[in-house]
Amino acid sequence: MASAKLTPLAMAVLELLHERPMHPYEMNQLMRRRHVSNRVTVKAGSLYHTVERLVGHGFAEIVDTRREGKRPERTVYAITPPGRDAFDERAKAILGTVANEHPEFLTGLAVIDDLDRDDVLHELNHRALRLEAEIAKDDVITEELRARKLPETYWLDWRYSMAHRRFELEWVRDLVDEITAGKLTWTRGENRPSEPSEKSTERRTDEAAS
Repeated sequence: MASAKLTPLAMAVLELLHERPMHPYEMNQLMRRRHVSNRVTVKAGSLYHTVERLVGHGFAEIVDTRREGKRPERTVYAITPPGRDAFDERAKAILGTVANEHPEFLTGLAVIDDLDRDDVLHELNHRALRLEAEIAKDDVITEELRARKLPETYWLDWRYSMAHRRFELEWVRDLVDEITAGKLTWTRGENRPSEPSEKSTERRTDEAAS
């Protein structure tokens, strides 16, 4: 696992281990409390597997084994110097790189003209309602984060996600208004301008050259 291959979950684990050594159960609880699911899917099985991979690549190490009462034995992990270096390298690369992440919404937008206009309006209005609900939850979580007096650098990822959702909601509403007002031409795939076939293009090229 080179630094370039550190997954979002691996980065989240190393981020926690920057604070102090801890066992995966504690990592899982902290990730839930800090709403890390906003940027990465967190499942217990995947978390344990990720920690094992980090150990295997020398980015984390076992420093203790604890047993509290009748609970199962828990292994405590710490970040290693190579782990810190890999974390820093990957974090800087992520910040400076514009990645083509291909969200599924783009696929839906690309094929809108093949769908029924009323169906599209229904789905876009539904999406807007879902975004409004997400933004309402964002506001609650923001108040919670501020109440805990956490430095804003701890939740810049959350601020970015909130801004993105608000932008998307405004954009979707504008699109709904355009469709409703009849400003977009709707063909359902009929009379759609088609690009010339490869053979016809080659024929015209040959004729021009002769």
